[in-house]
Amino acid sequence: MPRPVFVSRTPLSAALGGYVATRLIGLVVLAIAAAASGEDGLHRLKGRWDAVWYVRIAEHGYGYEVTLPNGDVHADLAFFPLFPALERGLSAVLPMDAATAGLLVAWSAGVAATWGIYRCGAEVAGERAGVLLAVLWGVYPTAFVQSMAYTETLFTALAAWSLYAVLRGRWILAGALCAAAGLTRPTAAALIAAVGITAVVTVVRERRLPARMAAGVLLAPLGWLGYVVYVGVRLGSATAYFDVQAAWGNSIDGGVALARFIVGLPWPAALGLCAALGLLGWLVALCVRQGQPLPLLVYTIGVVFVSLVGAAYFGSRPRLMMPAFGLLLPPAVALARVRTRTAVPVVAGLALASAAYGAFTLLGSGPP
Repeated sequence: MPRPVFVSRTPLSAALGGYVATRLIGLVVLAIAAAASGEDGLHRLKGRWDAVWYVRIAEHGYGYEVTLPNGDVHADLAFFPLFPALERGLSAVLPMDAATAGLLVAWSAGVAATWGIYRCGAEVAGERAGVLLAVLWGVYPTAFVQSMAYTETLFTALAAWSLYAVLRGRWILAGALCAAAGLTRPTAAALIAAVGITAVVTVVRERRLPARMAAGVLLAPLGWLGYVVYVGVRLGSATAYFDVQAAWGNSIDGGVALARFIVGLPWPAALGLCAALGLLGWLVALCVRQGQPLPLLVYTIGVVFVSLVGAAYFGSRPRLMMPAFGLLLPPAVALARVRTRTAVPVVAGLALASAAYGAFTLLGSGPP
């Protein structure tokens, strides 16, 4: 029997310690690269791109918009309210500005997400696989976003714990966490589907509908629906939220934009991208063959689907799929079977590669 990849008295401490180590490696590599290039690495983490929009909402509320030279209007109503609300609350009670509070929220949520991911992995495939699943999430290619004042860690934390609650039959808790996730990112639609479909299948199989399950299912979409309704009332249109997203280029087009993007690439790049999409499809197929529990499988496929069928900027899609941690369960299970002397270098190499890519991206054009 192979020894565990991470030796620890408690697998949870191994999962959390391994994850924190991956993030520290990323921050150290970023600091070195930033110093060598004369850039401000900390500013790249809390003061650029979407982070600026969240801080503005935290400090001034909704109502800001920018008109681009081509006439497109980017409104801050495209951003969901929970993350800036937490920034505002922390900056009000702690001696820090909203931008720094955003980092605190994101980093704390990253630890909470790791804990939830470990619990889901351990529930499905055992503690060793759970530890590796959590650590592999920390070395995801776009894991540098987990160190930014972005919503990915907060959303993943809420999603992971909601899914774990479903796996444990705690439906009201699952619905409440799903509702909170719906106030964080539009991708919560995948989580809502996971909770709802699992409930329907359970009812059909058991031929009964417990009151707690019904309450959880009813709670699940309230956050997402509530914000969509808020935008609609504020702008006086039932489709206002979707119109705001379309103005940002985030409309759903069934994958047409992705196909056009691939066709417009030079053939070597197009071939490489098609290979990457093929790898993604293979991972999804492995998740199905692995027999992952229904809520985790529906959530994973839902996040991947939502990330691919929109017309958003292609460069953002890998990070949009990052909350789909179920994709990493097949490699986590495979890695859990190998010996320590093989697995540790693999994980360390992935951590360094992820850190180097993160520094290169953050100090370059960066994520949209």
